[in-house]
Amino acid sequence: MLALDCQLKPALPQKVFCRLWASMGKLQSKLRYSTYLYSRPDGIIEERVQTKASQEYIPAHVDTVSVVAALNSDLCISGGKDKTAVVYNWKTGHVVRRFIGHEREITKIACIPKSNQFFSASRDKTVLMWDLQGSSQPRQQLSGHAMVVTGLAVSPDSSQLCTGSRDNSLLLWDVGTGQCVERASVSRNLVTHLCWVPREPYIVQTSEDKTIRLWDCRGLQMAHVFPTKQHIQTHCEVSVDGHTCVSCSSGFGGEGCEATLWDLRQTRERMCEYKGHFQTVASCVFLPKSAALMPMIATSAHDSKVKIWNQDTGGKQSALSTAQELNAALRLFALLTVCKATRVLPSYSSLVERGKTPQCPHLSAQALAISQLQASLIP
Repeated sequence: MLALDCQLKPALPQKVFCRLWASMGKLQSKLRYSTYLYSRPDGIIEERVQTKASQEYIPAHVDTVSVVAALNSDLCISGGKDKTAVVYNWKTGHVVRRFIGHEREITKIACIPKSNQFFSASRDKTVLMWDLQGSSQPRQQLSGHAMVVTGLAVSPDSSQLCTGSRDNSLLLWDVGTGQCVERASVSRNLVTHLCWVPREPYIVQTSEDKTIRLWDCRGLQMAHVFPTKQHIQTHCEVSVDGHTCVSCSSGFGGEGCEATLWDLRQTRERMCEYKGHFQTVASCVFLPKSAALMPMIATSAHDSKVKIWNQDTGGKQSALSTAQELNAALRLFALLTVCKATRVLPSYSSLVERGKTPQCPHLSAQALAISQLQASLIP
């Protein structure tokens, strides 16, 4: 049973607490309702209330969900240990189509903008290209890595695909022909994520060697290496304007466990850090901007928390002081989380619009991702 409590406490008007957890196993017809206080190391007292999930969706997978990405305003695509890519209508909770072709777990999914096509990467060392309106067979199979494919990014003009792997290499592919056109390799560069900079020929890459690298796709040359962090960099995201990127770190007990904002322009320096999680931060996204709200960043971690930060100051949820502001922020984006479960849950924004309490599952250490639907796609 999945449950979440997201409430504003009257005594703490500037704090927004989002508690997430899951009780794995068979669905129970009756729930115990309990409340308890949890004192965090930073002195903040959190009250957790177990509640019944507001909505259950039909399971999309028969095993762990590993990744989810937005195809358009209605559809998302998820992949997992069952080797299947599932096209899912997150508004209705219905499975639209399944694609089977990989021999091992799907690790990454990247969609081609303004199309019905997408790529899936896998532990079987391959990348497959699929078409929602096409046949059940992949349109292309890209093979070139010697280990699991852990990075996948489509260029802004949809003409190129960059892939990364634990084999220390990055490959650049021509989407039209399916041919590998460039290859680069750096010792100990175990790729964890790739993200293309909008309107630029640059690719941001995070690695298990604790570094963030900036690559120039023209010849796939390394353009910059940001200062080395103290922990593995698990994920990265680039802002819509292409001026900044955010990366997040592994860690435990509050050591590490942070997200970092970087300048992608001339200085290419660290701009801000977001500290408050107590386990590995597995994903980070820029939230769509609104004239009524400060620019914000969302992070999710293995401590079962999704946190919203003021992008400029690093203050936790400082821009969300009322329930109305929280609801307005949630309407701006669809935040999808996946866990060691078979369900893909509805977005926060869709539940808020229906007048229901947002829900999301426990964010497990083995499988977690956040996917953001662009504000322009949301009604």
